[in-house]
Amino acid sequence: METKQENKKVFLEIVKQLKELIDKEHIKPGDKLPSERVLSERLAVGRSSVREALRSLELLGLIETRQGGGTFLSSGQNIQLVEILSSFILRVSPSVDEVHTTRRMHEKEAIRVICSDKNLTALPVWESLFYKIEVESEVVRDHILRELIIASGNRLSLKIWMQLAAYSATPLKKITTKKEKPILLVLLKSIQLGFKKEALEAYEQWMFTIKNNLINENQSN
Repeated sequence: METKQENKKVFLEIVKQLKELIDKEHIKPGDKLPSERVLSERLAVGRSSVREALRSLELLGLIETRQGGGTFLSSGQNIQLVEILSSFILRVSPSVDEVHTTRRMHEKEAIRVICSDKNLTALPVWESLFYKIEVESEVVRDHILRELIIASGNRLSLKIWMQLAAYSATPLKKITTKKEKPILLVLLKSIQLGFKKEALEAYEQWMFTIKNNLINENQSN
């Protein structure tokens, strides 16, 4: 829990710092931003934490990294998007459930879109995931969810989902359990067959199972 809160704090502090730099120093799109080292010193956090937070901001489109050149400010439209998301997440505990709910909205809509398109249901990624879960039983949860969002073809949804998923990092970064295996097999097979209702039901059952696992883990600690 402390690690999750710390990651959230670092992300918000970096967003805040960048917004202040943009306002005070009149930084324009395309201008260079402070280095990881400088941000690390200003925020008094490790460079690895800064690097991870900057990666999240880059996924959202706020910044862009050029190899060997540093980090640069992207367009003003993307800045507004990050401001909306950061202010939303900034509302602490009451917003936790809302963040998860919003993330799940994107995931369910992706399932609907995929199941309605024969080209998307035929993508080889579903058979690959099905095989891995059936044979290896070791797949990171957010890898499955990310494939759903990517397959839906909505780039803005992907950017928003990536940050919402980062906020839910602890449970989503874990390997799927034995209890999840049969549910995921139904989910993936339903997607392949284009069975929207069955796929959504399996998805809801999967989310319910993850939630129960998290509750049990917290009670045992």
